[in-house]
Amino acid sequence: MDFILNNLLSLILFVPVLAAAVLLVLPNEEKTLLRWAALIGSLFPLALSLTLWANFDNSLPGFQFEVWHTWYAALNSSYHLGVDGISLTMVLLTTLLTPIAILASFGITDRVKAYMILFLLLETGMLGVFLSLDLLLFFVFWEIGLVPMYFLINQWGSEKGERELWPGVKVAARTYASFKFMIYTMAGSLGLLLAIQMIGVTVGSYDLPVLFNLWPTIAELKGVGPMGLPIETVKSIAFWAFAIAFAIKVPVWPFHTWLPDAHTEAPTAGSMILAGVLLKLGAYGFLRLVLPLYPVEAQRYSGPLAFLAMMAIIFGAFAAFGQNDFKRLVAYSSVNHMGFVVLGIAAAAYAAGGNDAAIALNGAVLQMFNHGLSAAGMFFLVGVIYERTHTRDLNDFGGLFPLVPVYGGILVFTSMASLGLPGLNGFISEFLVVRGVWGVGVNNWSGFALFTALSMIGLLFTGAYILKGVKKVLHGPINHHWEEHGLKEIGVREILVMTPLIVLIVWIGVWPAWILDVINKAVMALF
Repeated sequence: MDFILNNLLSLILFVPVLAAAVLLVLPNEEKTLLRWAALIGSLFPLALSLTLWANFDNSLPGFQFEVWHTWYAALNSSYHLGVDGISLTMVLLTTLLTPIAILASFGITDRVKAYMILFLLLETGMLGVFLSLDLLLFFVFWEIGLVPMYFLINQWGSEKGERELWPGVKVAARTYASFKFMIYTMAGSLGLLLAIQMIGVTVGSYDLPVLFNLWPTIAELKGVGPMGLPIETVKSIAFWAFAIAFAIKVPVWPFHTWLPDAHTEAPTAGSMILAGVLLKLGAYGFLRLVLPLYPVEAQRYSGPLAFLAMMAIIFGAFAAFGQNDFKRLVAYSSVNHMGFVVLGIAAAAYAAGGNDAAIALNGAVLQMFNHGLSAAGMFFLVGVIYERTHTRDLNDFGGLFPLVPVYGGILVFTSMASLGLPGLNGFISEFLVVRGVWGVGVNNWSGFALFTALSMIGLLFTGAYILKGVKKVLHGPINHHWEEHGLKEIGVREILVMTPLIVLIVWIGVWPAWILDVINKAVMALF
């Protein structure tokens, strides 16, 4: 047991790779064996993360369960892992959603081995971002997470539709979406890598605890940075490189255009992980790196960041309301919901402390977790109805509640969680963000109060697009086409996929203290 506790983070990080290696030697034709081996392999990191949660002391500040080994001595880079309340919450979300997504993928019949291996490698990439306490190691895992998702979209995405790559040249829609996903995220990553190198050359270390102490005040220690540039110029360049990379990943308006295409063309489980975890990497980057490393710059540019967050909330809701493709509607809802996360982060950056900032930031982190649950559930439910009808056009449905009452009940429940109904998880996090940002705006006589008020337009249209989706699918005159063709009810495996999501949605909605107590100590340490 001591060995497990002493190496808990490394085990959580690399057990999915070990599971992928096991799958590699299994025969390709044993598809059932491959599916179950991948599912069982993904349950080990979940069990380990629950052990981590049970042994985490939320009364202590700072990082716990740290692992440190020299990785690249010439660059002063180390294999340094650790967790606080923010990263622990994201690790739990990742290890929970991965087996759920793999179970949701049991219907995949084409190249099952490659598909499952990519999912397990994707899990390691995402976990590495949340666990890394070395800036160079953070970037390595940041990039690792891109490759499996690219192939999942490109190879197992929707087979329908074409998109114009440039005039006269058309490609499959999934090819277009996967390339757009890769180009956008790689564009941000290139600047991020250059900024990390500038920091490493200037400070002589990539270790985050060291950088947290030295980098914000580096101008007092050094007047000149790399290439003879003034140190303040170096800090500004690095700040913008970090901010743009993370804004693309969230994504913040107007960098969001890759997201609806990627979601629409990705396989169901790919959309679940993309919305549930991958979008959180950008928000986590703001929390873990931008706020502690650039407190002055973050405060200076918090207003423009809050404006972009407000636009994401409003335009994301408007765009979702305008969709007739059910999956695209849910995709734009992610832009809307992640806008609240960024708004809370911007308010905390502006206030740089205080009760209101802490409330906003607690709400932002909880919203990351809550959105992961509800978005994964919504994308899965879209996939369930698509498998039966082979259409996502809302106008092709109508009046399905009497035909599939269990599915209808689960869809209404998950939609209400996404809408923010009191008593369910979405209400808690969005209320905390709105309350905190409003307090920051009123108490500091800043524009944040106006941003909060205008964001309520997006909140209003959140209800509108959620109710539109529910109405178009379940209510109104029954579409007799589906009645005649015997539309099948949701199955046992599919209910098992939704069960843990439903339990957590209710649990957090009724008693959020169990997770907020873990988040809050880490939030306070950021100030």
